[in-house]
Amino acid sequence: MRNAVIVGAGVGGLTAAIALRAIGWKVSVFERWPRVVAEGTALGLRPDAQAALATLKLGERLRERTVPYRRAQIRTPGGRRLADLPLGRIERRGGAPVRMLSRVSLIELLLEEVDQETISTGVKITDPAGLRAEYDLVIGADGVRSAVRQAFFDPTTRPRYAGIVAWRGVVEGFEPQDYGETWGRGQMFGMTPQAPGVTNWYAPVRAPAGTRETLDDLRARFAGWHEPIPRVLAAADEGTVLRHEVHDLAPPLASYVTGNVALIGDAAHAMTPALGQGACQALLDATELAACLRDHPGDVEQALRAYDAKRRPATQRIVTAARWMTRLAGADRLTGPRNALMRLLPM
Repeated sequence: MRNAVIVGAGVGGLTAAIALRAIGWKVSVFERWPRVVAEGTALGLRPDAQAALATLKLGERLRERTVPYRRAQIRTPGGRRLADLPLGRIERRGGAPVRMLSRVSLIELLLEEVDQETISTGVKITDPAGLRAEYDLVIGADGVRSAVRQAFFDPTTRPRYAGIVAWRGVVEGFEPQDYGETWGRGQMFGMTPQAPGVTNWYAPVRAPAGTRETLDDLRARFAGWHEPIPRVLAAADEGTVLRHEVHDLAPPLASYVTGNVALIGDAAHAMTPALGQGACQALLDATELAACLRDHPGDVEQALRAYDAKRRPATQRIVTAARWMTRLAGADRLTGPRNALMRLLPM
């Protein structure tokens, strides 16, 4: 039996563990935190990501945990509609609506399917070359600051601050009449469903690296914006709101694989959250990697080359599109032309 080690127990790493076990591989998962971290607010899973989970026999359980997201608008701070988010188009093309759930719920779903004895927590990778020698396959699923990437891939590719600080939270017992995003000068505010009676909100704002802002500062940023934005922020709890600086990777990697080592998820292609695609792409990476290994059972390196050929072009296009959308949504200047463009786009 071939054996693989997966560094990182996030969405991509856990999915890879499930997918590899399904094709007969022995799997070990190493996580640097003392426990598998299940935190975060809502994720939107597109039809292709849902189909990936269905191949692992998780489709029905996923539907039980999610709510459909079908209608949303882009508006100005005063409340004027600019465009619809393309949720209907995604559903028509993919045959299913985008489905929302919390990151916690997705991690818990994946953990239920993984053999807990295969996960070792509190493990810091100090000898990546040793892993490469010990295992038939090494998978780096360890995020934007991946130790696996740093050990085996071009060191010039590194995290780059996107100029954005992302705030996220949830409000319970409140469901707005209109979901979607509100775009202003250098900042935006979004709301989506997360579960029945639970609304997810997020607020990417432009700020220099190292800026220290409080929740009251965030409320001041959005004072005067259309309802219910001030009301949602007034109800936000400082102890549960998440805040982090957003990084992507630059320049893009020339390959996601080298020898018997492969990168998936943020380790390969960290992207800004503007398109909500990070978790989806990690799921697709993991299941496609397993499919390539299944199709090339006698040659790991050939399987990894096939994986790279399929996933790298697709994910790097999304990275570019997310970066462009981040700049468009939070533009500091030319707000009028930007808004006019949004009314014309076939969203």
